[in-house]
Amino acid sequence: MTSFSNSKSARILSGVLIAQAALFYGFSRAEKVPAHRSLTQFQLEHSDWRMTQDVEMDKESLEVLNADDILSRVYADPKTGETATLFVAYFSTQRTGKAPHSPKNCLPGSGWVPSQSGVLTIPIEGMARPIQVNQYVVSRGQNQSVVLYWYQTRNRVIASEYSAKIYTVTDSIRYNRSDTALVRVVVGVEDGNTAKALGTARSFVQSFFEPLKEYLPS
Repeated sequence: MTSFSNSKSARILSGVLIAQAALFYGFSRAEKVPAHRSLTQFQLEHSDWRMTQDVEMDKESLEVLNADDILSRVYADPKTGETATLFVAYFSTQRTGKAPHSPKNCLPGSGWVPSQSGVLTIPIEGMARPIQVNQYVVSRGQNQSVVLYWYQTRNRVIASEYSAKIYTVTDSIRYNRSDTALVRVVVGVEDGNTAKALGTARSFVQSFFEPLKEYLPS
């Protein structure tokens, strides 16, 4: 049996971590931190979805997250009665040790147990190629939810944590930037109908994806 230390994933991760250490702590030039529009100003117009709650995060959660800008809201479609939660954490730089916390690790820590996982392809109107995002079905007690999430930076949508780290290194070298955002959507599952919840999540992403790009640096 191949040990983890000799596995391909371990070698890739080790290389990325070494490159990050050399880059972030060895580079002397000042980083370009791009200006961005505050997420608090985000408006979802020309859509059936309406904000119903602006969720306030407690001080402890904010300190753990350590993001530079946050959006956490509940939206609803009055026509269908469907609801979805949108969470965005923006980091203007990762050189100071700040970085998005992967929901893959945070959800189990909050008591949510994943039962299904995969990658979902979502076509976006006006884009030549669809985006690919992480897809999870999680449960806690009798409650079940569909979770979609991805990393977004420099007009890229990245599902893989490994790829996100690699792009952080390459963008820092090529563009002298390491800004990124974590985008997460949660939709509750009713009566065990995960297919319906997944459809709602996909439709919601399609409604906000283009407007949200205006609030993330390109």
